[in-house]
Amino acid sequence: MNSFGRKYRVSIFGESHGGAIGVVLDGVPAGIPLCEDDFMADLARRKSGQRGTTPRKESDQPVILSGLFNEKTTGAPLTVVFANENTLSGDYRNLVTHPRPSHADWVALQKYHGYADYRGGGHFSGRLTLGLVVAGVVAKKILKEISISSRILEIGGCTDSERWPDIVETAMKETDSVGGIIECRVENVPVGLGEPFFDSAESIISHLLFSVPAIKGVEFGDGFASARLRGSQNNDPIIAPSGQTSTNHAGGICGGITNGNPLVVRVAVKPTASIASPQQTLNTATGKVEELRIKGRHDACIALRAPVVIESAVAIGLADLWLLNR
Repeated sequence: MNSFGRKYRVSIFGESHGGAIGVVLDGVPAGIPLCEDDFMADLARRKSGQRGTTPRKESDQPVILSGLFNEKTTGAPLTVVFANENTLSGDYRNLVTHPRPSHADWVALQKYHGYADYRGGGHFSGRLTLGLVVAGVVAKKILKEISISSRILEIGGCTDSERWPDIVETAMKETDSVGGIIECRVENVPVGLGEPFFDSAESIISHLLFSVPAIKGVEFGDGFASARLRGSQNNDPIIAPSGQTSTNHAGGICGGITNGNPLVVRVAVKPTASIASPQQTLNTATGKVEELRIKGRHDACIALRAPVVIESAVAIGLADLWLLNR
């Protein structure tokens, strides 16, 4: 399905090279101040432009179609759309029978029997994350006092930010791509968000994070590193009636419920699958493995534009849990 949430329900629609893409947000409380300009700062963070991002330029101008009156949310479904203005669909014709390795081309062909829109990745495109960013902006307004931020920790396996431009540049010169790791941190999280067993805070947030294209790993707190610690090292002693702990190895969640400490989550972003280097992959028309050369405009490092999307996904999950808890 293309919808998520119980109290704050997000539905995304459209394709990368279709007429428009958009999002419908149901369950938005009435009376929240909102206008189209409120989306622009986070949309700008997602935009391409810096070295290593796609040359595709879009205005990404949001248009609010419903759910708003006198710059206040009405409580009815809020619908926001974006026109697709800069498409080069011909670059993708060869992918109909010659799917990209590690991309959705082949599975989409099998699942939808050839009916899926393949242009620009269709409904599987990272362009659909515009809807997540919109939902994230509204979610942050719902969460009010909660502060959410994100940052890149690694690019191409390197933690030295001064080296990142050179790493991306080298990948571009070699017609290749690199991945990265992004951390999201949430401050002022109230105690009690999360519904065990299957709607734990980690479950809800992970579900949303894995919906973001190119995310291949999620960890909370110390994550996988905690498996290499002893309990005496990993436990977070409670030092105040508020639930404050002296350490935060758990990343702000215990038993699937937020404990009032900062929520910390990291994601692994894989290297962009669409690279210009020649690759060997199946040609479904001939039934043989043949060389593929990918055309089109693609990011050499998706992680450069992903922090705001990760931040938005976390905000959406917390807003749903917050409204459910309220």
